[in-house]
Amino acid sequence: MKHQPRKRFGQNFLHDAQVIDRIVDAIGPARSDTLLEVGPGLGALTLPLLDRVDQLQVVEIDRDLIAKLQARQLTNLTIHEADVLSVNWPELANGHALRIVGNLPYNIGTPLLLNLLDVREHVADIHAMLQKEVVDRLSATVGTRAFGRLSVLMQSCFDIDHLFDVPPSAFTPAPKVQSAIVRLTPRANSPSAEQVQKLSQATRMAFANKRKTLRNNFKNTLSEEQLKSAGLNPQARAETLSLADFMLLAEMLP
Repeated sequence: MKHQPRKRFGQNFLHDAQVIDRIVDAIGPARSDTLLEVGPGLGALTLPLLDRVDQLQVVEIDRDLIAKLQARQLTNLTIHEADVLSVNWPELANGHALRIVGNLPYNIGTPLLLNLLDVREHVADIHAMLQKEVVDRLSATVGTRAFGRLSVLMQSCFDIDHLFDVPPSAFTPAPKVQSAIVRLTPRANSPSAEQVQKLSQATRMAFANKRKTLRNNFKNTLSEEQLKSAGLNPQARAETLSLADFMLLAEMLP
């Protein structure tokens, strides 16, 4: 099944059979799962997943790829022609917890995860192929170079497991960077929507300039005295703060 990859959709098609098997095994789909694949492409993951589940939904934006999937006449496949960044997730979930999988185009990976952060009550888990640099940021620990706003926001709501790396040779065309598979599972004790909104604001301010201290980054919002009274060091930089520290900052914002 030939298809000319389109740069505007960030298309890199997975073809390595061993990698595909590892991904499907990591997902471990059950027959009754409400499974949704983002960007099925040429069906590298779609077809083996269909062998394991009763129904599979896919979201695809490329009409040519949709036509190729439709031509297969797969009765247990539901195709949604849409930009995944603008879909109605509660509608797709239809009262179930979605298991979301996908070899995500690098240009939408982070925005999509942030979208899913806001609808996590409809998500059972996420298995995604992303640029390894993004996976490193998702799973980064406090004090490391990769630790940043994305780390804090996603770790506040998800348990994150960096499963394995995938080389460029596993794709056509081969990307110029390493990829990785990550699993995100919603945390039972995750913050409320209002808390996440405040956390988003706090992390945006804290990481506005990573070289500056909390005192400087929050100088127009929180005083040095307020930071000290909360047990926070005004001289500290954002990458040294724990998740609990960020939650505290979020609560302090007016």
